[in-house]
Amino acid sequence: MNIDTASQGEGVNKTSAVISERPVRIGMVAGEISGDILGAGLIKELKRRYPNALFEGIGGPLMVQQGFKTHVPMERLSVMGLVEVLGRLFELIGIRRRICQHFLDNRPDVFIGIDAPDFTLGLEESLRKAGIKTAHYVSPSVWAWRQKRVFKIARAVDLMLTLFPFEAKFYKDHQVPVAFVGHPLADMIPLDSPQLIAREKLGLLSTPVGESQNVVALLPGSRSGEVHYLGEIFIETAQYVLSQNSGAQFLLPYVNEDRKQQIEEIIQRLGPDLPITLIKGQSREVMAASNVILLASGTATLEAMLLKRPMVVAYRMSAITFFIMKRLMKAPYIALPNLLANKALVPELVQAQASPQNLGKSILQRLAKNSDSEALNAEFIQIHQSLKQDASDKAATAVSRLINHDAK
Repeated sequence: MNIDTASQGEGVNKTSAVISERPVRIGMVAGEISGDILGAGLIKELKRRYPNALFEGIGGPLMVQQGFKTHVPMERLSVMGLVEVLGRLFELIGIRRRICQHFLDNRPDVFIGIDAPDFTLGLEESLRKAGIKTAHYVSPSVWAWRQKRVFKIARAVDLMLTLFPFEAKFYKDHQVPVAFVGHPLADMIPLDSPQLIAREKLGLLSTPVGESQNVVALLPGSRSGEVHYLGEIFIETAQYVLSQNSGAQFLLPYVNEDRKQQIEEIIQRLGPDLPITLIKGQSREVMAASNVILLASGTATLEAMLLKRPMVVAYRMSAITFFIMKRLMKAPYIALPNLLANKALVPELVQAQASPQNLGKSILQRLAKNSDSEALNAEFIQIHQSLKQDASDKAATAVSRLINHDAK
């Protein structure tokens, strides 16, 4: 393991006192579902410190539930890939220009960009030049590719909030103010996630899934572009697995009706007889209910690891995007469990390697219990404990210090 565990979440004293009754204005922009989760947790903790605070910008439904005012639907920022963004470029530039002007006209005490670095870092730089304090929550993968972005980040932010310890070290080495806060998912997900309880919550105990030890969760992604590139391959992989294991059952969560229709069209075309159950939302319960997970690279790989489930990670993108990214990549892995462990804990198959046969064989190997499963589980538990830091509280404390002139 290559994880700094000097600052564990156990025993952290949660800040409880109200810092200020004044109507603090806090600007935020989140670009996707994972950012919405982080933003909602951060807003909840900041409200304990600033009960009269106003939160506004761009966010999702979880942030809105916490009292956040969003000026643009968050999904307008969710675009996949270097090439794919070009079709939406003028719209995105227009949104950024308008939200920037709004915050220049209605100056916040602090602006926090949550992930979505291609959108938020430029916005942060403009606002910081105007004298507005800025923080960025979730480091871009600057340690993995396009490392020279760290110089832009240094110009754009007063404080970087990182989810992983190796990221904090990178920023310290480049003299960028940073706080390692851990990952909220590590706080939310218990160290043990019983499989049968998850199946019961999903109402699957009375179905063919029941207590089967051959349940595969399929998570091709929540975006249209991800399903476009991985949907067919995942369904063909399911066909391959079923041909080798007649008892296999498949669970596939979908995020909204558009994705459901997109997925159903693929299933009807390629695997109409597959024993596959579509489940609206509840992707975490779906993963917990499975024996093995096939999923797209991204935050979901961290969630799968925190749930202690074996996984096979796949990713595909346009040929041009892959050509560019391959030449810019510095990190040896793409899956978060592998990056955190600094070794290949889980298989990751990209582009041509992500074929139905290759993915299917990896899944079948993990369905067949072996001595490696206990060792893998122990690795997952160690990483989970290192990330369990009461992240939203730590992030809110760091932002409060920034508001009060002390980012250290």
